[in-house]
Amino acid sequence: MNSGIRDSLRFFLGKLLQMIVVLLILSFLVFVIARLCPGEPLRAYYGDGIEHMSQAQKEAAREKLGLDASLPAQYVHWFSGLLHGDLGLSFKYKQPVGEVIGDMWQNTLILGLTAYVLTFIFAVLLGSFCALRENSTADRIICRVGTVSSNIPVFFLSLLLIMLFSVKLGWLPAGGAYSYGNSGSLPDRLLHLVLPVLALMLEHLWYYAYLVRNMLAEETRRDYVLLCKAEGMSRGRILRRHCLRNVLPSLFVIMAFSLPHILGGTYIVEMVFAYPGLGTLSFESAMYQDYNMLMALTMLTGAVILLFNLGAQLLSEYVDPRTGYARQRREAV
Repeated sequence: MNSGIRDSLRFFLGKLLQMIVVLLILSFLVFVIARLCPGEPLRAYYGDGIEHMSQAQKEAAREKLGLDASLPAQYVHWFSGLLHGDLGLSFKYKQPVGEVIGDMWQNTLILGLTAYVLTFIFAVLLGSFCALRENSTADRIICRVGTVSSNIPVFFLSLLLIMLFSVKLGWLPAGGAYSYGNSGSLPDRLLHLVLPVLALMLEHLWYYAYLVRNMLAEETRRDYVLLCKAEGMSRGRILRRHCLRNVLPSLFVIMAFSLPHILGGTYIVEMVFAYPGLGTLSFESAMYQDYNMLMALTMLTGAVILLFNLGAQLLSEYVDPRTGYARQRREAV
């Protein structure tokens, strides 16, 4: 094994080890915080029936759900089950946690990926438009409007969209993933995606469009652009054929790092639009003290964020020659 491959493998394993340590710390913190939160987890399982239970029945119920043991014993039992793929029983849904999450994660994936892809498509288009007309009236107006829209909290922005398009105009549904009885209808599902996706796009669009605008504007000041202009190429053609191609590697890195950020916004939007996904499930598990569900969702979200951050960092250090690891590799050669 040559030194380059060995160094790459060592770097990857080091980052993977860091990720595992972070997940272990996260699992402990989530467990302790969930257990110390006020509330009665038995209510999530038994509902209002807990009001009619005697103290002996409550103790028996806690023993049945594994809540009677000490916190260290409960953590060891939960973590042991986690290592074996057993996420425990959901107190609220009275089903295995894995089955409940399995019914919900597709909705979050569809919503998040749709908003993610469309955000960057429109960010490139809008950023290119502004860079092409840098410092023009249109560029200044878009910059100001974009700055205002990107600073509106996503939950408030979602409420404004519901008020306008659902309450006032009646064009789009206000929530849910589909109409009652139409779960298999693709047009109906797409219709229910419009407002949540629009809220996510408006929340993140201008931030990334502004990055694209500035990257392209800086690229247009390179020496090769002057040469292209001297050859008679228009500014738009130079931007599309040369500048955009040169900034794409950095843009791909930004896209990789931004996925966890957009995922966090997806959770909030799901709660506002009552969209049946992991965000809504997380809110309900916290509200009903559904410990097993809350811990599983937190660990799942943390693992996804860490994995994508690891992938983005590796991509950055291989694509961008100005980053530390790529520079170390060149110096070692």
